[in-house]
Amino acid sequence: MISRFYCPMPLQAGHTVTLPPEAAHHALRVLRLRSGDELVVFDGMGGEYPGKVEETTPTLRLALGDWREVECEAPLTTILAQALPSGDKMDWVVQKAVELGVLAIQPLQTKRSVVRLAGDRAEKRRGHWQQVAVAACEQSGRNRLPTIGPVLDLPHYLAQPAGENETRLLLSPQADARLSALPRPAGGLTLLIGPEGGFDADEEAAARSVGFQPVTLGPRVLRTETAGLAAMAATLALWGDF
Repeated sequence: MISRFYCPMPLQAGHTVTLPPEAAHHALRVLRLRSGDELVVFDGMGGEYPGKVEETTPTLRLALGDWREVECEAPLTTILAQALPSGDKMDWVVQKAVELGVLAIQPLQTKRSVVRLAGDRAEKRRGHWQQVAVAACEQSGRNRLPTIGPVLDLPHYLAQPAGENETRLLLSPQADARLSALPRPAGGLTLLIGPEGGFDADEEAAARSVGFQPVTLGPRVLRTETAGLAAMAATLALWGDF
């Protein structure tokens, strides 16, 4: 499979560009690319450019071919509002959600969240998760880069207005409604996922008050890092391109 790299810079057919340092290091030290090797680059806004390595020292430079309108975005635009899990589980959630086609990921802090992030530490983690999303786009063939939102407390997030025709679902093992019984969303879809231990009663009530409908994925209780991804896979099977 041809190697793909994200290049957050102006790209134009026929021009020569320098690969960003981190991407160049991976291309040269891990993939062992050399002059004349072919690759693909994308800027995260859609489409891609074929490229050929022209120079490897002191920087990796490549010549761009004609832009190609290649897209593999999911037909169901999904936002994953994910309560922060413990440890490095958020890395895994971001990686797999991007592979599944998520439009954006909103990290949340709730009453039962084990991880607490604020200030510079929160922004540093956000930047790290954005790089995880970049790598997942490179691997999965996506040419549009999902965004990782700033870490928000749940009340702050719930105070934001819903999008037009947005379907809002709250994953809850206590819910009666099953995902498979719902109609196809008319607009975008937002999945709200609780932390280890779940949302407390007040948080669930607050979410319902702003339009989040509780749904269940079945009788088994899923971990926080599993629930959102399982829901995304299920919605793609029901209403997407699976």
